[in-house]
Amino acid sequence: MRLPVLYEDPWLAVVAKPAGLMVHDSALAADETDFAADRLREQFGRPIHLVHRLDRATSGCLLLAFDRDSASALGKAVMARQLDKYYLAICRGWPEEAFTIDHPLDGGPGKPQKKPAVTRFRRLATGELDEPSAGFATSRYALLECELATGRFRQIRRHLKHASHHLIGDTSHGDGRHNRAFRTRGVHRMLLHAWRLGFPHPRTGEPLKVEAPPEGEFLKAMALFGWPPPPSL
Repeated sequence: MRLPVLYEDPWLAVVAKPAGLMVHDSALAADETDFAADRLREQFGRPIHLVHRLDRATSGCLLLAFDRDSASALGKAVMARQLDKYYLAICRGWPEEAFTIDHPLDGGPGKPQKKPAVTRFRRLATGELDEPSAGFATSRYALLECELATGRFRQIRRHLKHASHHLIGDTSHGDGRHNRAFRTRGVHRMLLHAWRLGFPHPRTGEPLKVEAPPEGEFLKAMALFGWPPPPSL
């Protein structure tokens, strides 16, 4: 039940959240009773303050603070866009080697106001599966590095849909046919992983960089194409 600790000091920690675990209780939780926030309070034996959120289906780096002053300083860093967030994603199609999506997004259910949303993408690898698609004998897929310049509701997922390069395994904004192709090959999760975090330390101001290597079914999906694990920091 313990979450892997990627970095820890007296003021903060970064842990690796598994796919399928909700970060905290919310209106989207329904009958869910298992939350990362509860696990982490017990694991560290002290109060915690979540600095940002991850979708239930997203795995990877989750940043938390142990005291209000550190949480406040990290929150200000987030508002000043000093929290560098890089994700790994597997999408349908072969997009350009580098591209930016600048497309406003609303805040999700009950928040209809659209705000600026920018995501920068870099293509890391391409591959094909023996799966007929749109009149072709195979289907094309790509591994992407995604850098969030803003932090809107489901931003990467919705931006990839906007570009018609749907995120694999996304049951809300993805493409069901491609999702099924991966499920038949034993990959049942959404293929979005919070790979790297960079931020100024709340006490010293020194830059910190933390990485959560992809594991489990994400690596299984990469192995379908013979892609090696991405390089570490």
